[in-house]
Amino acid sequence: MKKQLLIFIVGFLIFGCQKPNPKEQLQHLNGYWEIDRVEFSEDSVKDYSMSPYVDYIHLEDEKGFRKKVQPHFDGTFTVINNNEKVEATIENDSLRLLYKTPYATWEETVLSAEEDKLSIINADGVIYYYNKYEPIDVTADEKEE
Repeated sequence: MKKQLLIFIVGFLIFGCQKPNPKEQLQHLNGYWEIDRVEFSEDSVKDYSMSPYVDYIHLEDEKGFRKKVQPHFDGTFTVINNNEKVEATIENDSLRLLYKTPYATWEETVLSAEEDKLSIINADGVIYYYNKYEPIDVTADEKEE
């Protein structure tokens, strides 16, 4: 019995603590992402109950762009700023996003990318948590009547 418990614990540690596969993370980046919270340090977190802006990420063959958009109730979007060019690379078993604008270049590391959740850390150690954006359905009340 003790031997089985030890095997279970060792197996859990080996398979439960593995880093996410960067290639699998890459497939989840495309789409609209709404900021959930920003963790400046362990003791300093800013929650966003609702943001008027959404980040749109589009990558093809590890190259693409990210831009801020403002969603409207009719399902359309207004682009808030110019595109930030993005290049996704895998370094040291991590998915890195390299950004470039006419004014600056910077890098972020993807901590986790799933179908509906995304977390990214920048060079200053600030962690950004996103949820997949879901438009507000203003016609829901009409359908129930």
